[in-house]
Amino acid sequence: MSSFRDFLKRKDIEISAKRYGIDALSAMAQGLFCTLLIGTILNTLGTQLHIAFLAEPIYQSATASYTIGGFASAMVGPAMAAAIGYALHASPMVLFSLIPVGYATNVMGGAGGPLAVLVVAIVAAEFGKAVSKETKVDIIVTPTVTILIGILLASLIAKPIGAAASYIGKVIMWATELQPFLMGILVSVIVGVALTLPISSAAICAALSLTGLAGGAAVAGCSAQMIGFAVMSFYENGVGGLVSQGLGTSMLQMPNIVRNPRIWIAPTLASAITGPIATCVFGMTMNGTAVSSGMGTCGLVGQIGVYTGWLNEIEAGTRTAVTAFDWVGLILICFVLPAVLSTVFCRIERKLGWIKDGDLKLN
Repeated sequence: MSSFRDFLKRKDIEISAKRYGIDALSAMAQGLFCTLLIGTILNTLGTQLHIAFLAEPIYQSATASYTIGGFASAMVGPAMAAAIGYALHASPMVLFSLIPVGYATNVMGGAGGPLAVLVVAIVAAEFGKAVSKETKVDIIVTPTVTILIGILLASLIAKPIGAAASYIGKVIMWATELQPFLMGILVSVIVGVALTLPISSAAICAALSLTGLAGGAAVAGCSAQMIGFAVMSFYENGVGGLVSQGLGTSMLQMPNIVRNPRIWIAPTLASAITGPIATCVFGMTMNGTAVSSGMGTCGLVGQIGVYTGWLNEIEAGTRTAVTAFDWVGLILICFVLPAVLSTVFCRIERKLGWIKDGDLKLN
């Protein structure tokens, strides 16, 4: 047993919740962002701003046509797998071999492809690392093992995993439609908390294909965390902190949360309020790409996703136009209410002595 542990240590194979549930998941979200999300943004900009080189196909075949954004989005599976391999410290040979594994898994996983890619890429990467540089014909053995293990495993489990993830997402969306107030609170708070934790709310939403009314609640929760912390900590962090948290990530506050968990109360309460307002008052839906549901105000991706969803609904004939009421709801839910509510709750906590000067200071 000790020799096996030594082997795992030598190969940097660490079977832990942190390595797989935080490092790999967060890296997968980056792969999603750099392909599917950026592709969607480029397509939206091209279409809405009438930028020809972004809106028009740059390649056409007998069966398909691709814009620049379309090409980027098509590479989501390989990018996720490669990102996961990078997070697991895979060697270059393993890393490159994960590209076809990610493509195959994402295709077979269907709507729940991201979750299938997470599982399969982890297994394939670790097996690839195990055999890497163990033979004199490493250039053949390592990619062969990685690709065979990955694609064969994908052929067995990708479709069931994808179907299960999609089903769970549909149940959450169905429950949100049925009980918009209660589920608005739950989805907003849970996804918002996940965004601030060192895990990926974007990857979770993508894995569950979380869109619709539940997606809108998720956007509200994530925005509440980011805008909330940005505004609450403005006194300590200034404009730089406002931008880095409001348009970057509230995860920057995690070290401060560990030191004083009470600073998390204000933005979380704000998300518990904005979530049901999004679902019950404004009926805000997120029918763009599912990953946008878990991005909040990061690069305004969540808001672009909501807007893209409106356009998709108009094209499908389920919406006639984007109204002033829609825009007011989006601005209130994602920016105004999180800023106001978090500030009010933060001041109450400061008066109670729960938050002191410097508690929100970024290193």
